[in-house]
Amino acid sequence: MMVFSKARLVFLSVPKTGTTAYESALGPLADILVSNPPELKHAPVYRYNRFFRPMLEKFVAEDLEILAVVREPISWLGSWYRFRQRPFMAGKPNATHDLSFDDFVEGYCQGQRPGFANVGSQAKFLEPAGNGTCATKLFRYEDQAGLRAWLEERLETRIETARENVSPEMDLALSPEVEAKLRRKQAEEFALYDSIPVR
Repeated sequence: MMVFSKARLVFLSVPKTGTTAYESALGPLADILVSNPPELKHAPVYRYNRFFRPMLEKFVAEDLEILAVVREPISWLGSWYRFRQRPFMAGKPNATHDLSFDDFVEGYCQGQRPGFANVGSQAKFLEPAGNGTCATKLFRYEDQAGLRAWLEERLETRIETARENVSPEMDLALSPEVEAKLRRKQAEEFALYDSIPVR
């Protein structure tokens, strides 16, 4: 999570949406940079509202814009699946080395998710707080050019990002049956993504 006081901007860090690259590029310009622990770096709206918002409204401004990036849900799950295929995950209970992508997504669709598929939810991360606090600016992960241009104008700076925290490349395709199940059981994930305008 990054806070830019002059720009009155908070950039929330939704996991697996490329925010580490922006953290590296913009961290030196941020007035507040939360990079650890992960529970604070990746503070969802409800945690931001409870712990950060009162402080920021008191010392920065009350009308802060809250920015977040949302990834297409199947791509987002694919990123988690690939991340848990990395060599350092070998032997760990959450590793996905011995699972197909279908198996991983089937696990994600369960009410009680197994550890390997317990990766959270973008929709839950961005769910508005009871007092109305919510992300006020959303970009699709796939629209990096639009996100960069918007940030450059808002922060009045040139941004150069490099790919970071990249998982192994692999061809990921869901069977039609599993994709249909995912779209049915996790409809709110797709609704959130589809609600973001294509710029």
